Amino acid sequence: MRDLWINNQRTSGSGEPQPVIDPATTEVVGQVAWGTEVDADRAVAAARAAFKEWRRVPAAERAGLLHEIARRMRASKETLAVELTMETGRSIRKNRGYVEWAAECFDYYAELGRHHRGRVIPSPEPGQLSLVLKAPLGVVAAILPWNYPLLLLAWKLAPALAAGNTVVVKPAEYTPWTTLGLQRIFDHLPAGVVNLVSGDGPVVGERLARHPDVRMIAFTGSVETGQHLMRLAADDLKRINLELGGKDPLIVCADADLEAAARAAVWGGFLNAGQVCTSIERAFVEAPAFEPLLERILDLTRHLTIGPGSDPESEVTPMIRPQEREKVIRHIEQALEAGAVAHTGGAIPAEPDRGYYYAPTVLTEVDDDMLLMREETFGPVLPIVPVDDFETALERANRGHYGLGATLFSRNARRVKRYMETIEAGNVWVNDPLIDNLAGPFGGMKRSGLGRELGEEGFEAFLETKHLHWEIEGGVKSWWYPWD
Repeated sequence: MRDLWINNQRTSGSGEPQPVIDPATTEVVGQVAWGTEVDADRAVAAARAAFKEWRRVPAAERAGLLHEIARRMRASKETLAVELTMETGRSIRKNRGYVEWAAECFDYYAELGRHHRGRVIPSPEPGQLSLVLKAPLGVVAAILPWNYPLLLLAWKLAPALAAGNTVVVKPAEYTPWTTLGLQRIFDHLPAGVVNLVSGDGPVVGERLARHPDVRMIAFTGSVETGQHLMRLAADDLKRINLELGGKDPLIVCADADLEAAARAAVWGGFLNAGQVCTSIERAFVEAPAFEPLLERILDLTRHLTIGPGSDPESEVTPMIRPQEREKVIRHIEQALEAGAVAHTGGAIPAEPDRGYYYAPTVLTEVDDDMLLMREETFGPVLPIVPVDDFETALERANRGHYGLGATLFSRNARRVKRYMETIEAGNVWVNDPLIDNLAGPFGGMKRSGLGRELGEEGFEAFLETKHLHWEIEGGVKSWWYPWD
């Protein structure tokens, strides 16, 4: 049993304990305490009380505490990787890397927080001083997704702490195990600075979003939930950061390196069984390259190893839950009924005979009216569409409500420039998809979200800006009443 963590104390939740399920085996592998509104209130109260002192901790001292978080994560790398694989199903090979990446995130923001604190600006008159100051917001509610629970916790928690905020973390219902286990990573921090409360989104998540003492909501998840949180945040005009869904396009031009493009398409489409917000979910290919690229993609896809994340050789791991797999099946069935062709996959595989697997699927003969091309599928599915030219591909890539990521494969510099200026996406890749940079901002346009994570922008998201005007010399101004 893993407990909640409130005010640096383990505590059983007010709700009924909940099972943790391994998606590779469907077996219950543990239990976690479950929070309610009562626990959310206790966590916010602890965070609010801690904020009074935490905001005054010198930046260099906070940096040392964040570096210690990174050190502890690295020391627990194998344990954390195994736990992540157990509850997410994802490859242990990838999870080892994600633990390191999360640790790097804390190191990065430790140093950014050490020196990033505003600026001096020109003053209107001699004898005056004008400053732009940066101040922490207060209590932050970090609401996590189930696909990358540790990494996306780091993206929110590291900058929030470095900026001087205190945080209540709510893990996703499917993946609370690793998050609640981070008590051992955070117990050197002052009491109340980090609090971990599992629970249902409509209960704990909603209470955090409504709580008058929460000043910011940092959320990664579905568009529908993000819209709901935004409405709740409006009552108190809370700051809100939303990283939501995507329907990321891939454009492959005839001049591209087709071997690289094929491997990238398979990688970007089927990584973590397609359960990545920046998965490639639509591919538009210039007609001369379509057949050779399709042939290579099919050959690669048919040779992928399907299996549990605990097996280092597995390349396509299970989906998180049967209801998520049902959405994928629904999208594919609707497309097939409307005339699409599945060249490989399109079914639950016979092996492994346990777990929430779905065979990686490549389809053609799709059109933009299909659910598969309009809504986020979030599974191992890659629809491929031939187009007459680059401009047509660019226009179709920009259709729809999403704008999270987009990838182009081309050797033509003019096309790259046209693409980078025109594509409606917050994360823009050329010849190398799904690459993030701790120093580069991550986020979306349109219904893919608001605000940015990572980089300086991801730090600024957790700070309030003040303008200070200081009349050092003092004295009476001629324009004050009574007028002179």
